[in-house]
Amino acid sequence: MKVEITPGTASGSVCAPPSKSMTHRALICAFLSGGQCKIDNIAYSADITATIGALRTLGADIAQEENSVIFRKTGGLPHNTQNEIFCNESGSTLRFMIPLCLLTGRRITLSGSARLFSRSLSVYEQLCHERGFEFEQKDSSLTVCGRLSHGTYRVRGDISSQFISGLMFVLPVLSGDSVIEITGKAESMPYIKMTAQTLSQFGVTVSISDSRIEIPGNQRYCASDCRIEGDWSNAAFFLALNSLPAYHAVKNNVRVTEISKKSLQGDRICTEYFDKITRCAPQLDISDCPDLGPVLMSAMAANHGGTLTGTRRLKIKESDRGCAMASELAKSGVQVKVNENSIEVGHGLCPPTAPLCGHNDHRIVMALAVLCTVTGGVIDDAQAVNKSMPDFFEKLETLGIGVKKVKTDET
Repeated sequence: MKVEITPGTASGSVCAPPSKSMTHRALICAFLSGGQCKIDNIAYSADITATIGALRTLGADIAQEENSVIFRKTGGLPHNTQNEIFCNESGSTLRFMIPLCLLTGRRITLSGSARLFSRSLSVYEQLCHERGFEFEQKDSSLTVCGRLSHGTYRVRGDISSQFISGLMFVLPVLSGDSVIEITGKAESMPYIKMTAQTLSQFGVTVSISDSRIEIPGNQRYCASDCRIEGDWSNAAFFLALNSLPAYHAVKNNVRVTEISKKSLQGDRICTEYFDKITRCAPQLDISDCPDLGPVLMSAMAANHGGTLTGTRRLKIKESDRGCAMASELAKSGVQVKVNENSIEVGHGLCPPTAPLCGHNDHRIVMALAVLCTVTGGVIDDAQAVNKSMPDFFEKLETLGIGVKKVKTDET
């Protein structure tokens, strides 16, 4: 799908979508409880749909309603696991499901896109090899077989917090106590704390220090109803509009509802970062909030430029996000230098000289859409927003921005 955006002034209120990160976590905890649970304020993005499908494959009895899901009571971890789990393009689904598969002791294949399986699974690969488990990875699938036991797990903290969270889900139900020792710099610590918060909602306790997570064994998940909070990472695309230069001397005035300033989500720092971007060419660390990378680059390009640090992991997202944004910003006259662990963004934004490419990455598409509200432009691969916010362009229209969709074969 192609989308043409007409420059204009954005004004009004928009409701933040439910947190995708918190939804994944709540769904998994509800599944592990084996009881009847209602998870309210659900948005059926492609990633969340993948996790629901994966849990059904593992034996969950789930009823879907318009904005909620209901887990029917199963009396414990189901045993009717099928042998193949489809993860689509969801890194969270894949990395969270692998430890669940290793609870069953069965041989299970996880499949999905080739891009998904190009992202690192090295932590689980090493874990499986150390314990003599099967770990067979192909271009678009992974087969594992083994049964986890309690003990000490040493996990690198500088690749993805999802490996740590994945283990945090399953280690509490094992027969003895476990410890996760985080080696190297622990990045994205807010996501680990979000996992601990969700575990607590379902009656499971863990103890977190800077580089060590202590997990008592023999715990049972308790069935619990919960409501998913608003998503700061997606709210950031609308909040970014307020950081843009005025169009025809009228400043954007956008409010985002259903987000909490007390949230554990690391991406809530976006408001502080946007404020700095409007005042100077700042240096901003995104080690704990890498998903903000593309939209911060857009805001910098529209203002005074700036530098992002802690950007190493942008290479292994849905696209190589630093290079993808550099390529697209160049079409609007903004030069970007991508270094090993930093990105330098120039300024001098002008209308793009060619159609922009979304690189099949939802956050690239939305970051480019933010810029097009200033410059105008056409974005290819716009359907990538379905991964996390299928109604993104409809929300943008409600704020007064002109959006014209053109269906293509990829729609």
